[in-house]
Amino acid sequence: MSERKIGAGSRWLAKKIFRAAGWKYGSLAGVELPKCVICVAPHTSNWDFIVGKIFYTSIGCNAHFLIKKEWFFFPVGLLLNYMGGVPVDRRKAALVTEQMVEEFNKRNIFQVAITPEGTRKPVKEWKKGFYHIAKVAEVPVLLIYMDYAKKEIGTLGVFHPTGDIIKDMKNIRSYYKNVSGRNPENFISVV
Repeated sequence: MSERKIGAGSRWLAKKIFRAAGWKYGSLAGVELPKCVICVAPHTSNWDFIVGKIFYTSIGCNAHFLIKKEWFFFPVGLLLNYMGGVPVDRRKAALVTEQMVEEFNKRNIFQVAITPEGTRKPVKEWKKGFYHIAKVAEVPVLLIYMDYAKKEIGTLGVFHPTGDIIKDMKNIRSYYKNVSGRNPENFISVV
C-alpha cells in the first residue's frame, strides 16, 4: 500500500461528478491531517462508499478503507489496493488494531476511513474498533458526516480519544444527532 497522491485530473473529475450529483461541501476542517482515523457516519447504504470516495477524491485526499480480505482476489484485489483498500480478517479484531497501528507507524501520511456501525442496518451500539485504533496509534479521529437530506458531506470536528471509552463514544455519537443517512430509518445516532 502506497501513499498515492490524488492527481489533478482525478480531483477535477471527482469534483464535477460530486457537484453534478447535487452534493455540496460542508466544513473541511481537519482533512489536512497527515494521520487520522476517519469516523464516517451514517452508513445506511452501499452508495455511501461511492459517494464518500468521490467526495474525498474531489478534495484531493486519499483515504484508505478496511475491507474483508476475501475481496482481495484477482483482479478485484488490484483495484481495491489501488483505491486504498486494506484487507482485514474481521474475526480477529485485536490483530486489525495491531495491523493499523503498524501502518500508522511506518507511514508519514495515512488516513483510514471506518464506518462505526459496521453494517448498513440499524444498530444501537457502534463498534469501537475505530476508537481503539486511534487510541493505540495515538492519532486523532476525524468525524465526517454524509447527510443525504441536505446532500452535504463535511467534517464535524477532530476528536482526541481520552481513554474513557464510554464517555468518548457517547460524545462522538452526539456529533451525528442531526445527520440523515440515505436510509434514515437505519441510523441510530444517539442511544
